Amino acid sequence: MAMEKLLNFFAENDHFARHCGIELLEVEQGRAKTRMDIQPFHMNVAKTVHGGAIFTLADFTFAAAANSQGRLAMAINTSISFFRPTHSGTLYAEAEELSANHRLGNYQVRITDNEQQLVAQFQGTAYRKQEPLLADQKVGK
Repeated sequence: MAMEKLLNFFAENDHFARHCGIELLEVEQGRAKTRMDIQPFHMNVAKTVHGGAIFTLADFTFAAAANSQGRLAMAINTSISFFRPTHSGTLYAEAEELSANHRLGNYQVRITDNEQQLVAQFQGTAYRKQEPLLADQKVGK
């Protein structure tokens, strides 16, 4: 599936990611990169970026990579580990497909800060449905 088409699809249809300020930078088969500029609304009471904001960034990046195959993919299992707090700047997420078959795909997402320090790591498994991601697209194309 063409990168531009996927970029437009996610920009237009993932309203929550847009609301959170997440930008999809790249997407190709089995991979995706995103960024999120930290804003005051991302902060928790400890004055660090809320774990839910970091999870949302990772989950969106995972979704873009999993759906890059052209079939609608939905998460069936996810987990995240947090390694260091973040207070400001920009967070980046990079998803990579670790394994895939006709129905399932396993992905790892690394979330880093401005200094490329590992902030969190996310693992996800996606179930690929038979239906195409885009209405005008045939499955497998």
